Amino acid sequence: MQEQLAKTNSHLTSKQKIENSELDLSLAGYDYELPTELIAQNPAVPRDSSRLLVVNSPNVDKDNTLQHRIFRDLPEILRPGDLLVMNNTRVIPARLYGEKLTGAEVEVLLLEERQHNCWLALVKPGKRFKHGSKIVFTAKGKTDGEIGRWGEKFHPTTPPPHHLLTATVLETDAATGGRLLQFDLPEEVSLLQLLDVFGEVPLPPYITNTEAQSEQYQTVYAQNPGAVAAPTAGLHFTPELLEKLRQQNINQAFVTLHVGVGTFRPVEVENVTTHTMHEEWIEVPPSTVEQIRATKAAGGRIIAVGTTVVRALEGAATTGELQPFYGKTNLFIYPGYQWRVVEGMITNFHLPRSSLLMLVSALIGRQRLLNIYQEAIVSRYRFYSFGDAMLILPEARI
Repeated sequence: MQEQLAKTNSHLTSKQKIENSELDLSLAGYDYELPTELIAQNPAVPRDSSRLLVVNSPNVDKDNTLQHRIFRDLPEILRPGDLLVMNNTRVIPARLYGEKLTGAEVEVLLLEERQHNCWLALVKPGKRFKHGSKIVFTAKGKTDGEIGRWGEKFHPTTPPPHHLLTATVLETDAATGGRLLQFDLPEEVSLLQLLDVFGEVPLPPYITNTEAQSEQYQTVYAQNPGAVAAPTAGLHFTPELLEKLRQQNINQAFVTLHVGVGTFRPVEVENVTTHTMHEEWIEVPPSTVEQIRATKAAGGRIIAVGTTVVRALEGAATTGELQPFYGKTNLFIYPGYQWRVVEGMITNFHLPRSSLLMLVSALIGRQRLLNIYQEAIVSRYRFYSFGDAMLILPEARI
């Protein structure tokens, strides 16, 4: 497969190069077929026993373009002085189950808080929810004791049988097709405080048969609650591996990007340049900016752990220079993007036709990435959130 990969892009005619360039900006150019048995249903145990496909050269005709390693080998592959930048967001129990007043079942996926206890959410079945509709939520899988303790804390004057969480539909959000839900809670109470009782951590829809615990869908360094999906490239790290990296003088810095619909919603327009990303909240603190500047000044390399870190760092550098940033970004990265901060990245294997696939293509080229994916499929790598990882070293960038 290595030899086949090497031959794929060699000796292209001018016409072929033009066609490839057009496909770079076409949704059809990001299709590939994946056997369903390669969609990982459970995470690797231990986390760092997952496989790691290392891309270490921009030249597809060069030997050792790809290396098949194990994730725990990372300290041997990176250099002392390199900086790993990680996303310390924490996935919230954003999936809630409830009923309409008619008794019809409802499933809600919280996306982001717009105002105090007013959340943008995806609602199923959404078409039946008119403005003013009420939803009554149940504590799925929780014991009466857990619900009772919640009631004693937040509704001390209400008898235990009536501890209910309700919300009212305010309006439809045109950008996402979701609904704005106002949760009926006292002013001093935040919905985030109640999600451990009424919500569950949402796994992606392609994970249909798993034994994973909710904590396995969190990174070991998750700190700031707010994401509705995990920054999955970080799931491979263990505390022991992080310590070994530190001992090798491979440093670590953190940003926060609360993963939302912008990351996981599919691209639906044929011309990818017309796709609009939904905004996601990011924080790039001054300490991380300082670490990045110091690393580059000393000759070290900036390795982003995941596409969310890429979007956070590049989103904070849209003026041309990386600056501390606290706010939202809708940055969409696809081939032709001019990189400002990120030099290499760790990433999982992504869904066809996704904005994530386009982002990685911007770093190493679309056709080359698809060729690498075919190598991964032949080699039986595991794909998507609980799957294996790929390390794109700076010397592999196009």
